[in-house]
Amino acid sequence: MSRFRHFLAIDWSGAAGERHAGIALALADAQRGAPVLVDRGRRWSRPEVLAFLAEGLPADTLVGLDLGISLPFADCGAFFPGLAESPADARALWALVDRVSARDPHLGAGSFVDHPAFAPYFRRHGGREGARFRCDGATHGKGRFRVTESAQAAMGCKPYSNFNLVGAAQVGKASLTGMRLLHRLGPALPVWPIDPLPPTGSVVVEIYTSLAALEAGRSAARAKMRSHAALGEALGALGSPAPRGTGAIDDHASDALLAAAWLRKVAGDPERWRPRALTPALARTEGWTFGAL
Repeated sequence: MSRFRHFLAIDWSGAAGERHAGIALALADAQRGAPVLVDRGRRWSRPEVLAFLAEGLPADTLVGLDLGISLPFADCGAFFPGLAESPADARALWALVDRVSARDPHLGAGSFVDHPAFAPYFRRHGGREGARFRCDGATHGKGRFRVTESAQAAMGCKPYSNFNLVGAAQVGKASLTGMRLLHRLGPALPVWPIDPLPPTGSVVVEIYTSLAALEAGRSAARAKMRSHAALGEALGALGSPAPRGTGAIDDHASDALLAAAWLRKVAGDPERWRPRALTPALARTEGWTFGAL
């Protein structure tokens, strides 16, 4: 049985601008009621999500953020190999991204990826693939992956490199903006596994909503649900009631609702907190995706 009383899933967005249709927050309680959207219909800004997590989060909440909480490190021995100021761990990386992007509004991170010291490590729009986008000796064009992303792929998901900022499915922009949020939250809200799992209180974990969809009986190709009927079927597979509604639903809302119910279902499983490939060094640097085994 989980020690958490609430389960919050956040579908995140790294898009430019202030308010985003791609941000959705869904909350489930330990009493196994239907998950609900937080402020349904609201277009959240990233700073508003930061304020909610800092000031409005219910007690003992497991928070799942759908973004990458760090960058690849283990493959090359550094986040930015060859760069003298490459951070030593994830929290130092967050601080660096926030500092370099300090003038970007809405927790944006454009200044970081365009900075001459860091741009060579990213693939950006306009065919701009940095010379260090691929790890030394790599011949494929997918970019660098964290160990947890390799674990995701082994489970049937299709992860993208957080150094890739191109394409509809890329997560790099969301991950970098999320790092600014995590830095500004500070140590008051632990982020597992970068921080140890505390015995009480709220905790943030990285999630990948496709993992929730897979456990709900959907394939990676059918992970997105755009109808209440499809969402209700997936929630039922997780043993959760569905929120009221018929017809269409946007996939950001359905991702968050399903992920909140999934967090509630699996948070009490001790094996979820002990992934086989996770080492102390990986925990400090790359972090991990909750549910990737």
